[in-house]
Amino acid sequence: MPPRHRPPEALLAALTTGRSRSERLTHTEHLPARPARHSSWPDSIRPEIVASAQALGVERPWAHQAEAMKLAKTGQTMVLATGTASGKSLGYLAPVLSDLLDGTEAPNGRGATALYLAPTKALAADQRRRAAELVPSRVRPALYDGDTPPEEREWVRQYASYVLTNPDMLHRGILPAHARWSSFLKALKYVVVDECHSYRGVFGSHVAQVVRRLRRLCARYGSEPVFLLASATTADPATTAERLTGLPAVAVTEDASPRGPLVFALWEPPLTENVGEHGAPVRRTATAEAGYLLTDLVEAGTRTVVFVRSRRAAELVALQAQDQLGAPLAARVAAYRGGYLAEERRSLERALYSGRLLGLASTSALELGVDVSGLDAVLMAGYPGTRASLWQQAGRAGREGQGALAVLIARDDPLDTYLVHHPEALFANPVEATVLDPDNPHILAPHLCAAAAELPLGESDLHLFGPSTAQLLPVLEKRGLLRRRGGNSWYWTRRERAADAVDLRGSGGNPVQIVESSTGRLLGTVDASAAHTTVHTGAVHLHQGRTYLVQDLDLETSVALVEQADPSYTTAARDITSISVLGTDTTIDWGEARLCFGSVEVVNQVVGYLRKRIATGEVLGETKLDLPPRTLRTRAVWWTVTEDQLLDAEIPFDQLPGAAHAAEHASIGLLPLFATCDRWDIGGVSVPLHPDTQLPTVFVYDGHSGGAGFAERGFQRAEQWLTATRDAIAACECDRGCPSCVQSPKCGNGNDPLDKAAAVRLLDVLLADAPGRAAQAGDG
Repeated sequence: MPPRHRPPEALLAALTTGRSRSERLTHTEHLPARPARHSSWPDSIRPEIVASAQALGVERPWAHQAEAMKLAKTGQTMVLATGTASGKSLGYLAPVLSDLLDGTEAPNGRGATALYLAPTKALAADQRRRAAELVPSRVRPALYDGDTPPEEREWVRQYASYVLTNPDMLHRGILPAHARWSSFLKALKYVVVDECHSYRGVFGSHVAQVVRRLRRLCARYGSEPVFLLASATTADPATTAERLTGLPAVAVTEDASPRGPLVFALWEPPLTENVGEHGAPVRRTATAEAGYLLTDLVEAGTRTVVFVRSRRAAELVALQAQDQLGAPLAARVAAYRGGYLAEERRSLERALYSGRLLGLASTSALELGVDVSGLDAVLMAGYPGTRASLWQQAGRAGREGQGALAVLIARDDPLDTYLVHHPEALFANPVEATVLDPDNPHILAPHLCAAAAELPLGESDLHLFGPSTAQLLPVLEKRGLLRRRGGNSWYWTRRERAADAVDLRGSGGNPVQIVESSTGRLLGTVDASAAHTTVHTGAVHLHQGRTYLVQDLDLETSVALVEQADPSYTTAARDITSISVLGTDTTIDWGEARLCFGSVEVVNQVVGYLRKRIATGEVLGETKLDLPPRTLRTRAVWWTVTEDQLLDAEIPFDQLPGAAHAAEHASIGLLPLFATCDRWDIGGVSVPLHPDTQLPTVFVYDGHSGGAGFAERGFQRAEQWLTATRDAIAACECDRGCPSCVQSPKCGNGNDPLDKAAAVRLLDVLLADAPGRAAQAGDG
């Protein structure tokens, strides 16, 4: 029986009726429908491609697709940044496949080649299928990743015209072996970078340098490929594309695809009788609330996807709904877990589309590249981290023009709480810009070594790799990694492969291997910088939907031994941190207050961990640890206030530590609203009297060597960021501070001391003379 489609307003009314749920709805936004705008097929697209697209139901392209096709065919670096289900794939595939078809007429049948980069292997596999649907078989698309058998790899190198891979494989497998890829690189006409908004922070900065190495080798073989990028809607996508590729780019952003009306609800779970640290009130978890709402929607015959942040949470939401529904409806709810084969994914998608499956609890795997349409509702258990991801997930509903419901369910943390009470932060602001810093010397240096190993570096390469290159080469030479010859050429000196020293998804240092003690099986790795807090002895570690307990962390061998378990608790590391200023790049005076950005050294030591009950967040106990301190040189934003300002704010010295600590926690929680980062990517320190500034100081720093651009974005948006921080604390309904405002899940001091009321007064006096406030006072 096909599912019933009900107007989204009726669905929301049913969810809020009875059971004291109406007060949980904090805001409802109504987004109108958008009609389609079509365009003609550009003359430059081959008729075979047009015919294949029409056979698949695309009679004419939407206007943004046609614009992207025309730009690509003129050789312009282009980024297509439109909404979910707006047909971005066709926008770049049509010109790429047209040129590859032209290339089949060359004597060797491969007069043109193209390279496709995706952040995940699953997305590359989906794209290979789409390409095969559009183009005759004489164009040969092929996957080249870690799963490609050795015998197939040689065929791909010699014969494939469209190679679909990921940045990791390009970095480790293709660029170091470029001589074997010479015929492919010589004919390289296009490079497609899909889902480019996911290349942010340290990972994005690494990928930007991999792209520069690719461009350098292409020039060596006489090609100059056109870069085509696809992105979710982000702020300033052209700048993101330029940072990733090093080339000037044009953005196509006006979405001409049709969209049904969307009702977007913000939802805050109720307070429970449980208490957390220092007796703070605790809300029902977002995953538990999502399970209840999913149950109601499935009972109403509504096709629904729930997005959660972990595979374990996906399982829990599905199980909760199944238990509450009972037979026969329980069979119509499933979890979308990691490790599915493409056929299994297609089966789930077909079941959801046809209505055999009504409810699906999924991680963000459904957010990227998986084609699910015809949904009536999307529930999001927690803010997904960026507005770009939020709209990607919400866009999964209503994709056939019918009305749809999206519900953001707040987790018990400052950012989620702020958003559900400040809807303008979601609906009146553009999505954030993607933050990356390819010039970070800690990232650039190993890529210069890898580039020198591929082809000796010369003076002409200095501009390509960025402004820090000239200063770094002598440093690498002094360390014996590069040797200078003939005055202006640098060579790699070691026997080992330079590319193996770079972990694209980490930040340097030997990654810690996670090994199952009973079998010796390698489960995965954790960045060295994160190992002390995530895989310390006693830590609960999640891997592919399974839970493990860390039995021992051996720092000498960089191995964490784990055993599968099912504890009723999670763990949170406790640490102590000190910070010193190495150099100040920029200073801005806000009256007596001062805002700074520069380089710092952070010394951090994990001293223990808390055990917290999964369902409630209740603290069950604390265990001490003996781990060595770690030193991090990074970038930070910090602010100071004077003694006179503290007097104005009525903050006596005994209240200052709690006020600064609470303001620090809340500002870390709110920074992801202004920079594409997670709160776990950044850290903070608050000091009542810092030795370097001689003033009360709050620091927020990047948790990666050399910085990742997050603190810099905080400095650039400081007034908006710190105003949002102040408002988030003031609006929280708790008395003395809770996880929704000033308590942090990763606080090294056990969330003590914290003074919520004094933090608001401290931020008021800090912001009193900020430029925007001063202008408002002048207007008055």
